Amino acid sequence: MLAGSAAVATGALLGTSEAQAQPQQEAKAKPTVVLVHGAFADSSGWNDVSARLIRENHPVIAPANPLRGVAADSAYLASVLATISGPIVLAAHSYGGLVITNAATGNPNVKALVYVAAFAPDEGESLLDLQTKYPGSKLDEAALDFRPYGGGLVDGYIKKEAFHDVFAKDVPKATTDLMQAGQRPADTRALGEPSGAPAWKTIPSYYLIARNDQVLPVAAQRFMARRAGSRVHEVGASHVAMISQPSVTADLIRRAAR
Repeated sequence: MLAGSAAVATGALLGTSEAQAQPQQEAKAKPTVVLVHGAFADSSGWNDVSARLIRENHPVIAPANPLRGVAADSAYLASVLATISGPIVLAAHSYGGLVITNAATGNPNVKALVYVAAFAPDEGESLLDLQTKYPGSKLDEAALDFRPYGGGLVDGYIKKEAFHDVFAKDVPKATTDLMQAGQRPADTRALGEPSGAPAWKTIPSYYLIARNDQVLPVAAQRFMARRAGSRVHEVGASHVAMISQPSVTADLIRRAAR
């Protein structure tokens, strides 16, 4: 009886140890979430989303998007993805959507794409093609400042007087003043640069549509989401839905990461 009791107790302890180990194994198996910012922004725009995911033990990386052009930025992101072992969920905002659409192509580790008020181009399409496909965008030439840099190249910035109302109207102005002051410019060549073969044709996608977007018209977002066969969620938000609606954004990324 003593021997039998000891065996039962040992088995129970082993079972407990295995049960405790199982959640740890599952936590380690969670996909790495890679968050890609767009133009006129940096990775800090993902901070509130990152914090929610990190609290739940999701591995998170929010790399700096160079904003030098679609091909160059996609190649850079692809090189970052190549250093990650295991499954990956890519989430992108705005211009970052062009980057993940190209960078994920051919990478078997990428399990899902999440577009947050983001461009999801087909092959040959450019940012300008999609931004002007439907009326409604207020981010036009009049809303931008242009600053030349070496070799005749030009960077674009959103003007101070346009930044809050056009880019992030549902974010406190004290916050958008800081965002505007620290915005990272986009090389204007990226606006018309054609996209390559789209990853959304072979990788499942999700799309968070921002209904109050003044940068990327909601009709364009719905068109791209429908064409990509994305699972869609709509929210009453400005272009920066990941900042004004971080819980909704994080929830969609969680769904993609299951």
